[in-house]
This record gives sequence, C-alpha cells and structure tokens, in this order.
Amino acid sequence: MADQPAWATMENERLLLGSYQPLYEQTMARVAEENLNARLWGRDASVWTEQELAAKEIQQRLGWLNLPVDMRLEVGRLKALKLELDALGISDVVLLGMGGSSLAPEVLAEIIGPSADGFRLHVLDSTVPAQLFELVAQLPEVTLRHTVYIIASKSGTTAEPLALYAALRKRLQEAVGPEAWANHLIAITDPGTPLEATATQQDFRSLYLNPSDIGGRFSALSLYGLVPGALLGIDLDELLRRGHQMSARCRATALPQAHPGLQLGAALGALATAADLPARDKLTLITSPRLASFGAWAEQLIAESTGKQGMGILPIEGEPLDLLEAHGRSDRLYVYLRLDDDQNADVDALADALVAQGHPVIGLRLRDVYDLGAEFFRWEFATAVAGALLGINPFDQPNVESAKAQARASLQAYQEKGALPEPEVTANEPPLSAYGLPGAPDSIAASVGQLLAGRTERSYLAIMAYVERNQQTHAALQRLRRLVTEATNLPVTIGFGPRFLHSTGQLHKGGPDTGLFMQITADDARDLAIPGKSYTLGLLKRAQSLGDLRALQEAQRPVLGIHLGADVLAGLAALEAAIRKALP
Repeated sequence: MADQPAWATMENERLLLGSYQPLYEQTMARVAEENLNARLWGRDASVWTEQELAAKEIQQRLGWLNLPVDMRLEVGRLKALKLELDALGISDVVLLGMGGSSLAPEVLAEIIGPSADGFRLHVLDSTVPAQLFELVAQLPEVTLRHTVYIIASKSGTTAEPLALYAALRKRLQEAVGPEAWANHLIAITDPGTPLEATATQQDFRSLYLNPSDIGGRFSALSLYGLVPGALLGIDLDELLRRGHQMSARCRATALPQAHPGLQLGAALGALATAADLPARDKLTLITSPRLASFGAWAEQLIAESTGKQGMGILPIEGEPLDLLEAHGRSDRLYVYLRLDDDQNADVDALADALVAQGHPVIGLRLRDVYDLGAEFFRWEFATAVAGALLGINPFDQPNVESAKAQARASLQAYQEKGALPEPEVTANEPPLSAYGLPGAPDSIAASVGQLLAGRTERSYLAIMAYVERNQQTHAALQRLRRLVTEATNLPVTIGFGPRFLHSTGQLHKGGPDTGLFMQITADDARDLAIPGKSYTLGLLKRAQSLGDLRALQEAQRPVLGIHLGADVLAGLAALEAAIRKALP
C-alpha cells in the first residue's frame, strides 16, 4: 500500500480519477474554451438554456454567488437577535421548514453544534404525527415558555411548515398566553409572500426577508441558514469568511486548473455522462464521522438540481463503510470529505481500497468544521457547472411540483368523498400489505422479488419511508439496505418522507430510468387535527405518499408500496423477513 495516497497530507483537494483522467481533462478544456466560469459569474443563462422563459427564471436564481459577501451585512442584527432572546431566557428553537429551509440548519447544528451559550435546535420537517409528538415530549409546557419557533418557507406557502405551525399554535398560545405568543415566532421567507403577510399581521417577534434571487437548495449561506446558525451561537463571521475564501478561489478570473468549483463540477458532469467508459452517475459520499450529516444537504442539492429530462446524478450517502468496499460498482464516483483531527483511520483505509480497486475518488479537505462555509459554496458552484455539462436547468424542480399536485388531488378527493383514493391491495399478510406494482403476486416476498427482478447493472433501489425518523427506524432501514446490497449489489438510498420529496424526489421521477422504488407507510397510533383544515396531519402525510406513488407511476417507474400496520418496528422486522425470503 506504499503507493496509496496519504490523505492526511492532502492540501485542499485531490482528484484521483484513474482511467477517467483523460475525459476529465477534455472536459476542463471544453469548460475553458466555452469560458463557462466567467459566463456563470456574469449571470449568462445560456450556460444552461437557450429558451427565453427558462433563461429569465435562471437569472433570478443566481444570487447565491454573492452570499458570502452580502450576508456579512446581516451578521450584526442576527447577533442582536441572539442577545435579545438570551435576555428572555430562551433555551430552545424549533425550526419548521422543508428541504433547503431545514437541511443546512440541521447540518450546522449537527456538525458545528450549539456553542456553550447557544440554543438547542429542533428541526421539524415531517408530517408524520409521531415525529411531532416526539418533539412535544421533549418540550413540556415549562420548556415551551423558553422556546421560539422559526417558520421558514421561500414561497411562504409550503404545506408542511404551515400545517405544523397551525397544529402547534394553540399549544404555544396556551403555554405563554394570548398576549405573548407571537413574541415566540420568527419567520424567514421571500418578500411579498403570504408568510410575510401573516408574520406582519400577527406581529411575530422577527421577520427576515431573504433575497428572492436564491433557490431553496442554494440558500445555505443565506438567512435560511444564518438565522438558525445565529441562535445556535455559531460564529457567522467565520462561517462566511470561509465561504468567501472559497468564492475567491472560484472567482471569475481564476484559472480552471486552480478553480475548485469547476474541478468538482467538471468531474461530476464528465463522469456522469461518460460514453467510452462506464458512466459514473452514482455519486457516493464518504465522510469523516463528524461530517456524516453533510450528505443529506448535498443529496438534496445534487439530486434536485440534476435529476430531470432523463439525466441526473444520484447521490448516495450514509452507506456502511464495509458495504462500500465490498460492493463497489462501475457506475460510482466516490467523494471523500475529510475533516482534520477526526477519527479518519477507517475512512482513509476505505478511500485507499477504492483507489486500489480502480474507482475514481475525489478527496476534499476541511481543516475544521467552519470550512462548511467553503463547502456549501464549492458544492453549489460545482452543481451549477455539472448542470451545464448535463444540458439541464439546475435551478428548477418540475417533478417536485407534479408530486405536490397529486397530493393536492388526493386531498380534494377526501374533501369531496370523505376518503382518500387508496390503491388496490395486491398482497395481504398481516401486519404487511402490498400495493402499487401492476400484476403483482399475492405474496409480500414474491412482490419484493418481482420489484428486484427488474434490476439491471445500472439500477438502484430507493427506500422511501413515511415513518418517524429516529435511531430505531434508521437502524432497521439500514438492515434492509445491507440485505439488498449484499445479495444483489444494488446501491440503496434511504429517504424519510415527506422530506425526501424536496430532495431525491425530483430525481426519482425526472432522472434516469434506473430506479426501483419501495414506498413504506404505516398507520398513525396518534394523530393531530390541523386547525382550519378538514383533514389531520396524518391524513396530509398519507396524501403526500399517495401523490408520490402516483407521480412515480405516471413517470412509469416501478414502485412497490408496503404498508406496515400500526407497529412500525414490528412491521419493519416483518418486511426484513420477507426481503430475506425474496433474495437469491
């Protein structure tokens, strides 16, 4: 192993692309010839499209390029907000948001974490009632008096945070009184949205209007990330300074060979569309242990940006290291985010093994956790570059909208008929039942077998679980992932619904037709009414899962639904047994 790279000595980034190196160099030459970097900084939408309407929309989505500088002006008032809430004895923050409004704050909380005087951050981005009741258990009435809620939505109309706000508002009013409850509310939205009007009319403590020329998944260094970051006690000056250092390395006049955003983006785009070699469109993220949660943010950014028009790069994150070493495939590109002074021995060894096996591996160095500011910018720039190379618009999400439309149709049917339009059950073996696959057999194991029998050498399995996201359910789903990968060599992604609808959900329907989909649902032991609505939180969650199912079916994707019954862990154990039976 003496000829293997010493990852600890990596200066900034290292691209070990093996047989793909000539393709990468050709792509970098093309990027330089087309002057892509300067055109991108110049807001030239022809980088991505020649269509007039799409070009106008793209030009209104490039404000993220200036965030490391522009947001410095906001730091003072965000520090003042933290001091103001300190004086009130605030200890906890509940963030109601989805996708770009929740993932970056979650990364900041889990990787940098609250400072000694920072507040605890609870991210609620689920319509699964059990998720909300778990939060309620953590915030009894005495704690609730020392809690603020952040409602974050770019459009100001996002269904999930608004439903959660409506469901929690009465409890907050009862805990702190009818005069003081609005002092516990903060809104982050774009100018002119219904949420801005609500925050103004109800006299929220604070209202933050984000620049409107920033898409949600490109908003990590905007107010959507920085307001929660301030309340965590994070050093925002330093976070933005690191972001600015990376933007300076990516500046319009930077040489391509010294440009980290171009390098990563060119590698992603070139390898995903390779013709003479196997296309590497499964971006497999491996990280130092402390950086693990970065994968969920990068997953949304890349999948939702690139997965359309039959193209796309599938991010795969959270796989056990031993699975990666034993089941590497010719359609994977590996990116290793390495944090100095973390427990890196096992991950270094895996990266060495992957290089030795002939896989392309890119290493990115973080000197400390505040280099997250740099990585947010690097990955956003790289995603924009990859979108240009794939020939798609990385700033829209048409298939996310299609799933939302289907969910709204299900809710409309409920309001008209008093019941959701449930699919026909094709197999019933309590506690499990199956639905969704045309012509499926009347056995759960045989249904799973039929789904997996459709795999090819480029397939992946997406497990989409509309259940509470906690350690127990995540461990159970990881066991399913291990079973399938070890038996079939399929890459497996895990997404909790409905949050993945704002992430990989776009790629599932709009990306390459290589996915196999397993939707997992369950009954709700407890439910919660949504004031002002004719349906409950659990019914909204079910409508979202049905909308996702029908959008996948409309896109002619193979999808098997598995209903677990009321006991989620018992149902997952029964599903594990059925999968074991189905596998070769």
